[in-house]
Amino acid sequence: MLGSTHGTLTTDSRRARVIACGEQPGPAVHGRPADVGDLDVSGRPLYADVPDLDRFFRPESVAVVGASDAEGRPNTGITRQLVEWAGRVGARLHPVHPTRPSVFGIPCLPSVADLPEQVDLAVLLVSDPVPVIERLAEAKVRFAVVFASGFAETGADGLAAQDRLTAAARRTGIRLLGPNTNLNAFERFRDDLEGPAIALITQSGHQGRPVFALQELGVRLSHWAPTGNEADLESADFLSYFAERPEVGAVACYLEGLKDGRSFLLAADRAARRGVPVVAVKVGRTETGARTAASHTGKLTGADTVVDAAMRQFGVIRVDALDELQDTAALLARARPPRADGVVVYSISGGTGAHFADLATEAGLTLPALSAAKQAELHQWIPGYLNVANPVDNGGHPVGDHRGRKIIDAILDDPSVGVLICPVTGPFPPLSDRLVRDLVDAAERTDKLVCVVWGSPVGTEPAYREVLLGSSRVATFRTVGNCITAVRAYLAHHRFTAGYRSPFDEAPRTPSPSFRKARALMRPGQQLSEHAAKQLLRAYGIRVPREQLVTSAAAAVRAAGLVGYPVVMKASGARIAHKTELGLVRIGLTSASQVRDAYRELTDTARFEGVALDGVLVCQMVERGVEMVVGVTHDELFGPTVTVGLGGVLVEVLRDVAVRVPPFGEDEARNLLGDLRGRALLDGVRGRPPADIEALVEVILRVQRMALELGSDLAELDINPLVVLERGQGAVALDALAVCR
Repeated sequence: MLGSTHGTLTTDSRRARVIACGEQPGPAVHGRPADVGDLDVSGRPLYADVPDLDRFFRPESVAVVGASDAEGRPNTGITRQLVEWAGRVGARLHPVHPTRPSVFGIPCLPSVADLPEQVDLAVLLVSDPVPVIERLAEAKVRFAVVFASGFAETGADGLAAQDRLTAAARRTGIRLLGPNTNLNAFERFRDDLEGPAIALITQSGHQGRPVFALQELGVRLSHWAPTGNEADLESADFLSYFAERPEVGAVACYLEGLKDGRSFLLAADRAARRGVPVVAVKVGRTETGARTAASHTGKLTGADTVVDAAMRQFGVIRVDALDELQDTAALLARARPPRADGVVVYSISGGTGAHFADLATEAGLTLPALSAAKQAELHQWIPGYLNVANPVDNGGHPVGDHRGRKIIDAILDDPSVGVLICPVTGPFPPLSDRLVRDLVDAAERTDKLVCVVWGSPVGTEPAYREVLLGSSRVATFRTVGNCITAVRAYLAHHRFTAGYRSPFDEAPRTPSPSFRKARALMRPGQQLSEHAAKQLLRAYGIRVPREQLVTSAAAAVRAAGLVGYPVVMKASGARIAHKTELGLVRIGLTSASQVRDAYRELTDTARFEGVALDGVLVCQMVERGVEMVVGVTHDELFGPTVTVGLGGVLVEVLRDVAVRVPPFGEDEARNLLGDLRGRALLDGVRGRPPADIEALVEVILRVQRMALELGSDLAELDINPLVVLERGQGAVALDALAVCR
């Protein structure tokens, strides 16, 4: 790198110096890691602890505090459902009520102190659960469920009440679900369904109903965790637990807010290690949605761009609607891993096939053209004038006889094909009946994914209700959009998990020598001057221009001679954020007289604007590169985040930025660049040479290291512009702003 005192790191040495901090990362593991107690350099956990929730979902004994069988009482319906549920799971149930001798024919205990045995689960049907929690601890109850509302979702007073409830749970060691939860965990789950199951997590019980109803379509559900306000047990706890359950094929989530961003990412990391798909609806994309979510659950929703990026980093598949959640989770739970990424669209209509192919291609699915040999084979049964390259149009008639099955088998036998999709826009018996039967039979023979879009608005046809829904091997959809969304997620999930390396395994555990240098430069509660901010960058090996800080015109001339003409001169002070707007920058100075004049102009302007200076910077002028911005901000949910985008004035005009949550490795830093709309600028456009992407990635990883090590002490960092020079010449931070907390 020109002018760099740090040299160029190879890929391996960069990983060692920037990510691992001289410490070899541990291997990726499946299941509960042996080193659960490990902390990263900022003191945060690196692995999710998996709560033992077996006795929550399958208790041997249950206490219902506030049980009732009086007609017209709200508690009566809840008690009845709990009695029936306890019978199904084989649990002994103990009603507790101070004045009732029995409830639904079961002897009632006057208080929890009278429980005849240690109880696994206590369900509290009382308005003030805090005193009861204390008494349950004396009875050594393991889990408690609080249904009562009126807590954090109602405002400041409710939040204070919830804090008291949380403190009581922590003090006693009882794991608590709720408050403001419901009976979803105690629903009647069908036990006659086979295959991998969906486990469901919701913060609003009603929003989980569509996924729960999948059982009526033959899709198995194993658990439902309605987390409510998450005073103690949170979505992340259940996600970690479900990821370890052998019967769980996918986890479906409806999330209104995250209690703790780090905990959720650790849980998602555990699921990714195990290859368990996680599909989530996360509300709060808009200001209105975020406001509504906060009023419902009393938790922060976080900046949605950060939430979205964090989920993608750890393989969480985010969808927008509940019907997408249904279809995507069902497909991911039951489908085998793909043999290939290629998708073939097979239809009885050229128009249907072309329309679907357009939509699928636009969504990013790969529709490979079938080989000439395969097309010739298909034309044995399909008229020669029809297109069979992909999409495959059979013209209709072949599906009514033996040719239909031969066509399907021939397509599935192609090694480039991993998914066959057959859109059926409407029923047309008997051809449609024969078509779906052939598809179902072929799906039983192959290990490739077969999808059918049944477009009929009626949905009562036997071909749909009996044949398609009766198959566990065919994925059936009612809309084209949901099919494409689910298939795209299916292929993306398996690509992601096949190459997944947990970033937590590579996260630094101990501070680097750079950290000790940087700590000496920090000024708590202050914004650093540009000169001081660049010293901070130097401490972490980030290249800055040759420059000197001067306090006189004569010193400026001497500095210009040492730096080398042409030079840039800038006022430097701790409270200057936008020097250009204030007229505190001069560029392209080529002589001593220009430097002297510029020094006087800059200091005069600063006095006029009332800006305090620590001096004037005389800087090397760097030209001809791609201007980028690299920065650090703090998110309320996830902590430090790293942002990268097009720099200079473009960052404010185009807002073309991407974000990642540390820790992340070199591959994810490259993926970050791929998220930018202006990514092509780095590859060279209009005859300009390619930029030094390796150097840019190196800077991103070094900035991430700063974010991890300095933590909350570094409230904000903004390198803008970072000029990325031609390939092999490095990247230079021309300006920097740093705010200490």
